Amino acid sequence: MTIAVVVVLVALVAAIAFINRPEAPTPPAATDGALPGARANSHVLDDAGPDAPTLVEFLDFECEACGAFYPVVEQLREEYAGDINFVVRYFPLPGHFNSMNAALAAEAAAQQDEFEAMHSRLFETQAEWGELRESRAELFRSYAEDLGLDMDAYDAAVADPATQQRVEEDFNDGQYLNVTGTPTFFLDGEKLELEQLSDLTDALDQATGRAPQQ
Repeated sequence: MTIAVVVVLVALVAAIAFINRPEAPTPPAATDGALPGARANSHVLDDAGPDAPTLVEFLDFECEACGAFYPVVEQLREEYAGDINFVVRYFPLPGHFNSMNAALAAEAAAQQDEFEAMHSRLFETQAEWGELRESRAELFRSYAEDLGLDMDAYDAAVADPATQQRVEEDFNDGQYLNVTGTPTFFLDGEKLELEQLSDLTDALDQATGRAPQQ
């Protein structure tokens, strides 16, 4: 990855921030048995075991910075496979018209054990639907069909208020944890302040023992 690309990614993260946060967000619910920075029902894409470092990403599927980071994150997941837990949490920004629709599609797919496939599809197609000011819920439904999901169950999940509540639990936790933009990463429960990509890889190297402790 060139320095120019890294600079653009970091600039996007800095530029896309959510500033209209409630003054007193509710503290996260108890997460006994959950990985650091996650809930027991969080989506764990890579499971290296409870003793491995845990990287949590709060994301918005419509966020351009998240879309730009997606291939970077996928590369890091491959590089650190077996050494870290990787967890995805929702943080749909209100300024993005289809961010909640996308999160609902992902959560409905998760109920059929296809979260990762929908997660990938949403980011890979983001340029086709992102930043539009009309609902793309039907497009997301077509993705579910392509994935071979039970469409009656998918439709019921999207319409169920409990599905949106599940998304909002992540959003509320993110607010409490001072997530102000996406993507935001936490490593073992500690928020990472990223100015360049190496800040993330250095933290992962240190956590996995690939670099000497500072």
